[in-house]
Amino acid sequence: MVVKLYGQVTAACPQRVLLCFLEKEIDFEIIHINLDTLEQKKPEHLLRQPFGQVPAIEDGDFKLFESRAIARYYATKYSDQGTNLLGKSLEHRAIVDQWADVETHYFNVLVHPIVMNLVIKPKLGEECDVVLVKELKVKLEVVLDIYENRLASNRFLAGDKFTMADLTHMPAMGYLMSITDVNWMVKDRKNMNRWWEDISSRPSWKKLMEMAGR
Repeated sequence: MVVKLYGQVTAACPQRVLLCFLEKEIDFEIIHINLDTLEQKKPEHLLRQPFGQVPAIEDGDFKLFESRAIARYYATKYSDQGTNLLGKSLEHRAIVDQWADVETHYFNVLVHPIVMNLVIKPKLGEECDVVLVKELKVKLEVVLDIYENRLASNRFLAGDKFTMADLTHMPAMGYLMSITDVNWMVKDRKNMNRWWEDISSRPSWKKLMEMAGR
């Protein structure tokens, strides 16, 4: 059965789920939700996602929202096909979960408002909060130093294999790397830059960027 994903291909959270689908070789259909016209806030979409965000999925009678929960669900449901995103042992899975949680609580909380201010607000004709961005960049450098140290002895965040720990970072990383005022923070860290070049060369990412028109 084809999974229906409600979202917008260019948005980071739907991208996280689409990457999982591509890595796990899952058939899917994208039902476009236009974020520019606030379609995600309309009553019919609120039935799928009560907080008015994307993505949401429908898989037969099963419905789910929140990109990280969706990705974990499908990585588990289809553990016997495609890329093993969860880890090869209980201990390895714990490390995968650890770095996936780091993405949520330390990385994305800084990158998301940076992208909103430097990319999204200008498109909407809104003013960038320059002071906030400066503060966030200082905090992000501290976080990236930890990543740089981790990747000095590990090819990927959870060890020697690509997993959900890496995948969940990719949408925000893609936006971060597209901002010349910020991407130097990754490029100047040789281990992080090597990691990004590695994961962004994966067929799933290339296919996603093709879908997003980037």
